[in-house]
Amino acid sequence: MNQFRFQNLEIWQLSINIGNQLCDIADLLETKKKYRFAEQLNGAALSISNNIAEGSGASSKKEFCRFLDYAHRSVFENANILHLLHLRQFISNEQLVYFLEELNKLARKINSFQKYLSKED
Repeated sequence: MNQFRFQNLEIWQLSINIGNQLCDIADLLETKKKYRFAEQLNGAALSISNNIAEGSGASSKKEFCRFLDYAHRSVFENANILHLLHLRQFISNEQLVYFLEELNKLARKINSFQKYLSKED
């Protein structure tokens, strides 16, 4: 099977894994008829890996960095949504802590990759 450039990136691999787990939570929210929360979480969860993938096809490193910035911001959007879900008792404290730790790791790795790309120019 052919691979796209983004599939080899650690940040994409981490983001697709976290996104998949967050989509599982969104699916559970839908079963509880919390459609707006589910929609927001799905969109934010997909946005991280989507922006990394889209940026990897950019014509310049500067443009790729712009998409990485969007992905980085989506990490923070997910963290905010998770805090609200926790306050509303839709996710446990353990889930919140786990996801915030994973999102924090991902944010740092995206930031490091952006710096690496910027140094190459």
